[in-house]
Amino acid sequence: MPFIKSISGFRGTIGGEKGDNLTPHDIIESAGAYGAWILKNKVNKKAKIVIGRDARPSGNMVIQLVINTLIALGIDVVDIGLSTTPTVEMAVTAENADGGIIITASHNSKDWNALKLLNNKGEFISAQDGEVVLAIATEGKIKYADVDHLGTYTEKSSYIDYHIAKVLALPLVDVELVRSKKFKVVLDPVNSTGVISVLPLLVSLGCQVTVINNEMNGQFAHNPEPLPENLIQLAHKVKEINAHIGIAVDPDVDRLAFVCEDGEMFGEEYTLVAVADYILQNTPGNTVSNLSSTRALRDITEKYKGMYNASAVGEVNVVEKMKETNAVIGGEGNGGVIYPALHYGRDALVGVALMLTYLAKFGKSLSFLRSNYPQYMISKNKLNLPDNANAEDVLKSLYDKYSQTRHCSCNTLDGLKLEFTDGNWIHIRKSNTEPIIRVYAESNSLVTANNLINKIFQDVHEILNAPKEK
Repeated sequence: MPFIKSISGFRGTIGGEKGDNLTPHDIIESAGAYGAWILKNKVNKKAKIVIGRDARPSGNMVIQLVINTLIALGIDVVDIGLSTTPTVEMAVTAENADGGIIITASHNSKDWNALKLLNNKGEFISAQDGEVVLAIATEGKIKYADVDHLGTYTEKSSYIDYHIAKVLALPLVDVELVRSKKFKVVLDPVNSTGVISVLPLLVSLGCQVTVINNEMNGQFAHNPEPLPENLIQLAHKVKEINAHIGIAVDPDVDRLAFVCEDGEMFGEEYTLVAVADYILQNTPGNTVSNLSSTRALRDITEKYKGMYNASAVGEVNVVEKMKETNAVIGGEGNGGVIYPALHYGRDALVGVALMLTYLAKFGKSLSFLRSNYPQYMISKNKLNLPDNANAEDVLKSLYDKYSQTRHCSCNTLDGLKLEFTDGNWIHIRKSNTEPIIRVYAESNSLVTANNLINKIFQDVHEILNAPKEK
């Protein structure tokens, strides 16, 4: 099983051999490299790092190794314990800390874990900073503190309450209106920290909540990625109890998906679209999503006379483009909502509060709201290349082919995005988190989107099997 070192952090499966998996040795090396980078760039006299984790089974083991590595470096640690990624992000700035680490492998299965790395703004470290951390990890020359200069350890369990209070205080979250609607909600926190974050938020908003998969043990009841095929149980429960809405989050609560009152999927791509629709009605401005996200956001943005921009995939890239264009709302089509009025990070809690406010103001069903948006269909697929294949060579060959094609433009900002004059598009890129190539396509028809995917798969097969030049 893999151990992936990337500019966004360190990720792998638990157990196995050093260097091939996320073993204790690799965890200590990774935490040490990040801590050494923090010490070189600290903004405080004594470096401080905030740390939190999701509920997966290896979380306590990993966080203890990380905490003690940082203390050994002379860094003070604030441990907020079981938490969410956006909560840790907000805690970094609240603590005036030099950085933060979230122990979570996000949507990956329970055998995975990861160290996701933040800067002193509570945002994911940049690609440039990530390269420095990787270089330190590779070099391995890390100097630890002597006994008189070890770091301190502090536990703080109040930050989820702090996060919820900040969400409820937002001007565009109408708490009293939502409470008056007494929404009947089914929540699926997939046996992780949505139990202690999304649930109390919903209670604060006066919702009647039924929770499934509510044991916070990290033994995910289904694939934890909030995709339609993984939300069948949620959909059934929504219909069974005649709920107004179903809500699903991933294990670290930065992705959000909705199920309509009729049991149909709202579509994770449309989480951001709907929230943006509400925001733009009240605060017109610009928006950003990544290249793999639905073009419906562009349509909604232009409806309100704003400017839409696309970024490379990855939260750090979306945030950078949002700051550059002064966007009022942004995120990713995987259900990630970034609302700068709260903080620059994907945040399911703020997404839930804004969506329920919009639904309360809209006054009709969630399915009716969904019918108001363009009916684009996205097909999302993965492609495993042979071990001897070079992904960059494959992408170049695809570019060489399609750059000569009429009615098609090629965008190489992140992998290769083919945009056709009929509005269809297909995006091919290496994953940042798994050893695969992701292939996404969008069209007015799911059949057409799948046909685009199949054509790319055929092209890749031909490229890999083409005779080699002598």
